[in-house]
Amino acid sequence: MIIMNGKLIGIGVGPGDAELLTIKALNVLKNVDVICAPRSADSKPSLALSIVQGFLDERDDNYEILEPLFPMIEDETLLREHWDNAAVLISDKLRQGMDMAFVTLGDPTIYSTFSYVSKRIEDRGFEVEIVPGITSFTGCAATAGISLGEKDEIIVIVPKVDERLERILEYGDTFVVMKTSRHSDTLEKIVHQDSRDKDVISVQNCGLEDEIISNGFIKDKKYLSTTILKFKNEK
Repeated sequence: MIIMNGKLIGIGVGPGDAELLTIKALNVLKNVDVICAPRSADSKPSLALSIVQGFLDERDDNYEILEPLFPMIEDETLLREHWDNAAVLISDKLRQGMDMAFVTLGDPTIYSTFSYVSKRIEDRGFEVEIVPGITSFTGCAATAGISLGEKDEIIVIVPKVDERLERILEYGDTFVVMKTSRHSDTLEKIVHQDSRDKDVISVQNCGLEDEIISNGFIKDKKYLSTTILKFKNEK
């Protein structure tokens, strides 16, 4: 008997609210053989998995859960080792003919570890599919009741606050700054150098039970934090 290889499917589960899961993502989750839900630490459950767990509990068949470790560290060498190890585990399941859903917060194409793993899986000759999800920043804008862009306004997504932001700040209209709990003080200092009128909206734990929406910059160290800067241009 010839066993066809399985397929790896990256699933964006959105920012936190399970009801924001797309119909396509839900259909995939109901039918795959394996759910891959990386953890940032052995002691921490996967947030992405917790978002979809209720739907998985409705399944009346068996499925496996794979939870490779993807630590939140800066050491590129160690990170590659974890990505390589995950690729080996995933490839083993795919080689057995199992389809696998890799669940990730937000969208798999935007600052997601899925991209590093998917490249390794494709290099091994397996098929990879991506199911987009609602991004964290569109979720934050929606929950805050604001628009990110109108007409020809320029929207900039900022994954890290550094000297690059200082160089481009004057050229954008809306800046979405992700994970601002890491560098809120630096962000505030840079933004105050711009003389334009501006709105500053921060959202923490978007879509979760402990969601917080506030005007101004973030002062605590919660990981899931996003700050949206909207500069007011003359119209």
